[in-house]
Formats: sequence, C-alpha cells, structure tokens
Amino acid sequence: MHATAVATPARASARAARYGALGAILGLIGVAAGAFGAHALKSGLAPAMLEVFETATRYQLSHAIALVLTALAIERAPGSRALHAAGALFVAGIVLFSGSLYALSLVGPPQWGIVTPFGGLCFLAGWACLAASFLGRRG
Repeated sequence: MHATAVATPARASARAARYGALGAILGLIGVAAGAFGAHALKSGLAPAMLEVFETATRYQLSHAIALVLTALAIERAPGSRALHAAGALFVAGIVLFSGSLYALSLVGPPQWGIVTPFGGLCFLAGWACLAASFLGRRG
C-alpha cells in the first residue's frame, strides 16, 4: 500500500494551525509596516515610493486575513487539496508581491519590480483555489 497525497485530519489540523499562525504574524508585521511607512518613511521616501510601500502593506494585510480564513476552512474540510494550495499560494504571494514592493521602495533597484507580477499570479491562483474549494463541496 502506498501513501496518499490527501492529508490526514491530524496533519491537516497542524497545517491549518501553521497557516493560521503565519497569517496572524503576517498581519502583525503588516500593521507594523503600515505604521512604519506612515510615520518613519513619510518624510524620507519619494511620494511614488511611499505609494509602492503602502500597496505592499495593503496586499500583505488583506492576504494575511485570507490566509487565516483559509486555515479556518481547512479545519472544516481537512482533505481539501484546493484549500492547502490556496494557503501555500497566499504565502508565496505575500513573499513575492509584497516583499518585492518593499524591496523596490526601500532599496530601490527597479529589478525588484520583475518579481511582483509572479506574486500577483500567486494571489490570483490562491483565490481561484479558494473558490474551487467552496464550489467543490457537497452537502
């Protein structure tokens, strides 16, 4: 007999806890980054770069919430591959999208902007997986 790719309830619960905790931590960091941008960076960054920083913060916060909600959904449907994929994609999206925008606004090399669309694609795919998980439920 070979191992299946479907998570056991205990493994799914542990993954849900990790996604939930990571979402909460990313939310905390997002709030701190927003406050840092509003107070410490307001006078030091060009207005266009401050806007880039604020976009990174906004997307980080909204997807941190999405990650927490995904964790809660995994608790209700532990075998859902789509939910597990959504969680991973939201994390990847935050790292790639928000991370590249933070780097672009703070350290400046425009090459960071090349990474941003990949994070955006991760966000889109995460939302599609989340939708698929709900559409795939029966009963």
